[in-house]
Amino acid sequence: MTWYTELAERYGTPLYVYDLDRVAAARRDLLATLPDEVDLFYAVKANPHPEVARAVRGDGRVRAEISSTGELAAALAAGFDPAGCLYTGPGKTTGELHEAIERGVRTFSVESLGDLRRIGAVASRHGVVADGVLRINSASARATTSIRMTGAPSQFGIDSETLPALLGELSSVPGTRIAGAHFFPLSNAKDEASLTAEFQHTISLAAQLHEELGLPLRLLDIGGGFSAPYAVPGSRAEYEKLRVELENELDTYFSGWRQGGPRIACESGRYLVGDSGTLLCGVVNVKESRGRRFVILDGGINTFGGMSGLGRLLPAAVRLDGETPTETASLVGPLCTPGDVLGREVEVPALRTGDVLEIPNAGAYGPTASLLAFLGRPAPAEVVVRGTEVVSVSRLEYHRSYGEPA
Repeated sequence: MTWYTELAERYGTPLYVYDLDRVAAARRDLLATLPDEVDLFYAVKANPHPEVARAVRGDGRVRAEISSTGELAAALAAGFDPAGCLYTGPGKTTGELHEAIERGVRTFSVESLGDLRRIGAVASRHGVVADGVLRINSASARATTSIRMTGAPSQFGIDSETLPALLGELSSVPGTRIAGAHFFPLSNAKDEASLTAEFQHTISLAAQLHEELGLPLRLLDIGGGFSAPYAVPGSRAEYEKLRVELENELDTYFSGWRQGGPRIACESGRYLVGDSGTLLCGVVNVKESRGRRFVILDGGINTFGGMSGLGRLLPAAVRLDGETPTETASLVGPLCTPGDVLGREVEVPALRTGDVLEIPNAGAYGPTASLLAFLGRPAPAEVVVRGTEVVSVSRLEYHRSYGEPA
């Protein structure tokens, strides 16, 4: 009996297993890839489990990037300092801004003039000044082989070509001060050359905006794009040249960056937690339909990556023993919808009812990125381990709250 099989028997399936040793290794590897003076923001959306997030936080060099009061609560539970958090997102409401500022958040990524005015109004009511880091939607890009997050019409960021006309208004919003710039041009870069080129482009553009427009730059967040496999076998990318390339580019454009002028930051989510997680699903049934084989699991898009129901993150794959005979089948969940597909025509062992499949690299965008409440099935259990020690067992619960009729 394997360790995972033992956990599945003990806690049932579907079951997430997160290994804190793997989180620590990813954190160590990524920080070693970056210059020592560069801060790192953890995108809490990747996995807000407090113990996972606490392992990412480590000794404090990693800060939290959050996009909701729920993520703020998770970050605080994990021990992150609210004063070090970066609050992002294009639709910050007045209510959530009140809560964030009350809890000590002071730095906000700014998506538009209206967004900054709302931040400033709330900050003024609390008698504080909020730091606004302008998210810039660059009109151009370097990388061509990754998921683009810039260069097109978007709800994210201020179009770079409009900044000259807007900067005066942005700089005079009561309750705020412009503290820097925030870029996030791509996600999951295909290779080191693409990632490096995008960072270089971002740094040069930030320097240009600083010199030509006088854009204040106490903090320069150059984004992320660090690559890691999602729900398929494989290893995190290695970036052997990135540290030196970043140091050279920063030395060229910002001579004082090593002393904090500006403070430089990167972001990461999936890279830090993805390979820490394994999803265990039980086989409910195996059937044939018009020449195709279907493996029906007890967890589907309600358990793993609701976004995969849109076809964006398919296909998932299973961990295979090199000596195990295999066959081709589609991995589908238990939900009463044809969209409940985790993987189409993937290689699997010869399976039967009662077997347990292991989907690797499932530590990011798991339960909280899934259709948890759809069809009313219970959420999967989440077991946190350190090696072969079980640290905790938990399950997300949802319930309906009733208020007084208006």
